[in-house]
Amino acid sequence: MTPTRQPLLSRRALAASGLLLPAALLAACSDPVPAAPAGAGSSDSEGSDGGGEGTGGIDTSGTQELIRSTADAEIAAQLPAEIAESGTLRVGINGTSAAPLSFLADDNQTYIGSEIDIARIVADKLGLEFELKLTTWENWPLKLEAGEFDVVHANIGVNAERLEKFDFASYRAAYMSFLVKKGADFWLEDADSISGRIIAVGNATNQERILTDWNAELEAAGKEPAELKNYSTDADTLLALGSGRVDGYLSPYAALSFITARRDDFELQGRINAGWPDETLVAGTFDRGSGLAEPYAAALNAVIADGTYAQVLERWQITDEALTESRVHTKEKP
Repeated sequence: MTPTRQPLLSRRALAASGLLLPAALLAACSDPVPAAPAGAGSSDSEGSDGGGEGTGGIDTSGTQELIRSTADAEIAAQLPAEIAESGTLRVGINGTSAAPLSFLADDNQTYIGSEIDIARIVADKLGLEFELKLTTWENWPLKLEAGEFDVVHANIGVNAERLEKFDFASYRAAYMSFLVKKGADFWLEDADSISGRIIAVGNATNQERILTDWNAELEAAGKEPAELKNYSTDADTLLALGSGRVDGYLSPYAALSFITARRDDFELQGRINAGWPDETLVAGTFDRGSGLAEPYAAALNAVIADGTYAQVLERWQITDEALTESRVHTKEKP
């Protein structure tokens, strides 16, 4: 049964607020709401909205000017009837993600980030209102299959397992890197380099799969595997890394580059494709057979052409992961 859609949000209100979620809506969410990410706001314990532009030159205020695109009627005509009739695009984001992907601004109320900005300009191109919905990494697959979102933007890489259940429209390259303490006397980049090390990694992620595969290679060669550590938040991970309890943290390049742009005690090592040993891309994710992947990819190509896509990646300093073209990925055409 298709779930009842929520009332539409006013685009004018969204533009004015920058996707400010009312306190009542945040309280009603079953998923946890994260604290402001380390390095994203002021150094005080409470969030502030005093401009938000710290080291690295990235505006993390809740009042930042939104990047917007314009509707394309020809692309909008390709939308599935249900979505076209509703007039809204329901976008699931990972509410516990790290900057610059999707995170709380300095005001501790407004969700901002590259994932949100890209989804917003695609909604503009499709002529749809933009409705933001929170989820977690662990819950997005079930919620997407249950029809709670039309698309998920959560730094999701395309892989064979996910193609069994979902369709995709690619919008960014997918790299991983290791975050280490500045001046570390080792270099992390492959299986041999992590032997005997303690590595922090997110639970049930592509990077955890990579490390597990590397450990299997090490054990098959008679070498000591790495010890993998999971932490519930980025703040806990950075504390463990800074105190020397872990040697490195494998995570998406975009998130780690944001940290190193704003802190001088960490640095990056290595760059690994998220689909290792193959290659993958980050993509908008849809329930298999929903019919939305094709117009979504067309809209992504349109925002690439009109320059708003480049503006988003420049804002969040992730132009290294820019694509020149979006395409649809399905089980039949991976």
